[in-house]
Amino acid sequence: MLPDYSVIAWVLIVFSVYLTGVSKGGFAGGFGTLSVPLMALAISPTQAAGLLLPLLLVMDVFALKAWWGKQANAEVWRFVPGLVIGVTIGTLLFGSLSDQGVRLVLGVISVVFAVYMLLKPVAKKPISTRWALPAASVCGFTSFIAHAGAPPLNIYLMPRKLSKETFIATCTVIYAVVNVIKLGPYMWLGEVNVTSAWASLLLVPVAWIGVRNGLWLQSRVNEALFYRLVILAMFLVGINLVWQAVG
Repeated sequence: MLPDYSVIAWVLIVFSVYLTGVSKGGFAGGFGTLSVPLMALAISPTQAAGLLLPLLLVMDVFALKAWWGKQANAEVWRFVPGLVIGVTIGTLLFGSLSDQGVRLVLGVISVVFAVYMLLKPVAKKPISTRWALPAASVCGFTSFIAHAGAPPLNIYLMPRKLSKETFIATCTVIYAVVNVIKLGPYMWLGEVNVTSAWASLLLVPVAWIGVRNGLWLQSRVNEALFYRLVILAMFLVGINLVWQAVG
């Protein structure tokens, strides 16, 4: 049985899934962070996260097939312990925030990430690997609560001076790892359930199309302009979510 969402909610869900697929396919998941905040404008943030996780796992399979072998394995292994820590913290804190509280967290994450991406300084030398554990722990936590692992991952990985292909491939593998880690806790907490699974299954073609389009687009569009538009959208959605939470 499918969830009884409004037409507007379904439009936002379909667009969010497509956007996430495009992001995973060719843009290192960098703007997939927008998906749950966008869906949370119309449905519960926890419902949005539960619906999206099975689709993220499907997208991970498609993306890994395209990028496997190009990742920096050392960076992936540095992240694994922190991802486990972050997901564990998220699991233990689950239920302590209301929907409004989650919206506030999502809004703040979206605004902070958008501002960071617009104003980020250019690092003169690669960041130290000792920052991998705290960055990965925050990544695991924000990924658990809202599939928003991109901000802490990018803050660490961008200054590591990887090539574009290596950066995209490394992000792809790390996202796949954290999504697998999250699946058990999500099922245990009831975020992934029979109802959400049916909706996820219905949206698999949208996820596949998104990933394929992302692979096609990443070498054909002006990446700088594309990111600026998405970052602006993330900022506006974040402001809207903060307004909903405190209003």
